[in-house]
Amino acid sequence: MYIRVLGAAAGGGYPQWNCNHPNSRLARSKDPVAIARTQSSIAISIDKKRWFIFNASPDLRQQLWDNPELMPSPNDPLRYSPIMGVLLTNADVDHTAGLINLRESQKFNLYGTSRVLEVLESNSIFNVLNPKFVKRSPIKLDQEVSLKYTDGKESGITVTPFAVPGKVALWLEDESKGPDFGSVEEDTIALEIKGPSGKTELFYIPGCASMPDWLKNRINNSSLILFDGTLWTDDEMIKENVGIKTGKRMGHMSMSGPEGSIKAFKNLNINRKIFIHINTTNPALLENSEERKIANNAGWEIAYDTMEINI
Repeated sequence: MYIRVLGAAAGGGYPQWNCNHPNSRLARSKDPVAIARTQSSIAISIDKKRWFIFNASPDLRQQLWDNPELMPSPNDPLRYSPIMGVLLTNADVDHTAGLINLRESQKFNLYGTSRVLEVLESNSIFNVLNPKFVKRSPIKLDQEVSLKYTDGKESGITVTPFAVPGKVALWLEDESKGPDFGSVEEDTIALEIKGPSGKTELFYIPGCASMPDWLKNRINNSSLILFDGTLWTDDEMIKENVGIKTGKRMGHMSMSGPEGSIKAFKNLNINRKIFIHINTTNPALLENSEERKIANNAGWEIAYDTMEINI
């Protein structure tokens, strides 16, 4: 199985368009210690010829340009795409807006929970995904789904979605519905992904608000995990004067601290751990930061655009 990181940053990308935080200034000046990143997404393939995208970032067009394996080759038909399907983990703008890039009457399969597909259905702009070509396939929590190529054949990749702690997408928040803003179980999901052998190859968890024991038990003794790395500290955006929300309020664990992911993973047996969905303010983005060193020493890698992982 081949995994390509299309985008490693959180919503807004790195540098974020309206952010003048020192991290963003370094990236904007193309300093080599501050490598720019687009918004979070990965692609998976068995043969490097046909791909499934997990979350459609607003930066998708640029991501395809940066990853030519996901674009037509000279020997392909005049209208063709190696993108066989898109699977959405939630209805966040930074995970769905990229679907608009795929509007050119091109055949592919679109997978999402009923919650996510209902959000798309209720927003008429997504009608540009012609239903004659784009098949919307609902997935159910804790039920394995087989991803199919556009010709209907099995890809050999299976995915089991399951709920993790989190919150409803920002633009769907409803303060009248209490402290959880109307969140439901399907609003934040993780994916357990298996290859043709039936073995679990990786867990993809780009958003997670906490690490309960049941989740630790589920991911323990796994080969690879791509995990929410949004913030270094919970109050990072407040302290840096670039926001008013904590990580917990946004539905994300911080990397550091007593309730952070580095400590939560400390005693778990996971062969390879990679942080993804990293906010522009997170000092671990910087190649030479002390925070990067701490994460690396704890066995974590920091994802970057075009990063390739072969299993």
